[in-house]
Amino acid sequence: MKAIRFERTGGPEVLQLQDVNLEEPGTGEVQLRHTAIGLNFVDTYYRSGLYPSPLPSGLGNEAAGVVTKLGKGVKALKVGDRVAYGTGALGAYQEARNFPANRLVKLPKAISDEVAAGMMLKGMTTRYLLRATYKVKKGQTVLFHAAAGGVGLIFGQWAKALGVKAIGTVGSDEKVAIARKHGYAHVINSSTEDVVARVKEITKGKGVPVVYDGVGQATFNVSLDCLSPLGLLVSFGNASGAVSAFNLGILAGKGSLYVTRPTLGTYVASDADFQATARDLVNVVKSGKVKIQINQRYKLADAAKAHEDLAARRTTGATVLIP
Repeated sequence: MKAIRFERTGGPEVLQLQDVNLEEPGTGEVQLRHTAIGLNFVDTYYRSGLYPSPLPSGLGNEAAGVVTKLGKGVKALKVGDRVAYGTGALGAYQEARNFPANRLVKLPKAISDEVAAGMMLKGMTTRYLLRATYKVKKGQTVLFHAAAGGVGLIFGQWAKALGVKAIGTVGSDEKVAIARKHGYAHVINSSTEDVVARVKEITKGKGVPVVYDGVGQATFNVSLDCLSPLGLLVSFGNASGAVSAFNLGILAGKGSLYVTRPTLGTYVASDADFQATARDLVNVVKSGKVKIQINQRYKLADAAKAHEDLAARRTTGATVLIP
């Protein structure tokens, strides 16, 4: 079968399409034929070496497919089942793979394979942000950076469905329109507007109780300045680079603030947490309250081009690779 591998870390050019062999599924595993593969910014972290992985390595944590073989002990799935995943060992960028059966979620007919591949990692991330890291309450106003990105478009819709007013930041007028269409009550163009001033204006000087920041270094201090006293900064990504060391005393001076650096892996570490998170996501998408837009499609062989476009901010919403 064909698979994307990289033998050294670096730019998109290190991604290579190779022929690899696939063994029989082990105990508790099923073999999947991938039908669509999700592209996520975290993939660039592994490729660049920001997140270390043993080399040579596969890539990708998210895909949808069809069960083609069962390993010993698998009872909950059968051959022909449509399934998806959004966590686990790297290796989604390939035509087929073996995967633990207890880390897969069955797909209803109402959700297509491309939608499933584009929603699992980003959607489960949104779920833990809204329902676990900081449990939002109806009527609250919160701030989310990169509102037109993959996680951002899901976040805006889900927050609205929960009765939460989300303020989103984006980098262009085009993305302002996109974010507004996806549930954000207010959208700030950070390239032309003062984010802190606008947030204070919207909240009548109070600030927000929580900021969700997947951008990283470029927005870290802005995020702190948007918080109300005792507010929480959820720094869950490094799109602009990792946050460097900072003086903890800053948190005291800005109102006894909190900062956390969560990961999806921690929030779905147990099978029970994974299934609960995945079911919530499937249900909210199936209900129509959250719609997943697949705005870009690339052939698996063109994964390097997909990474180039992602890094250059030429993508919006969800992107999938087609084997």
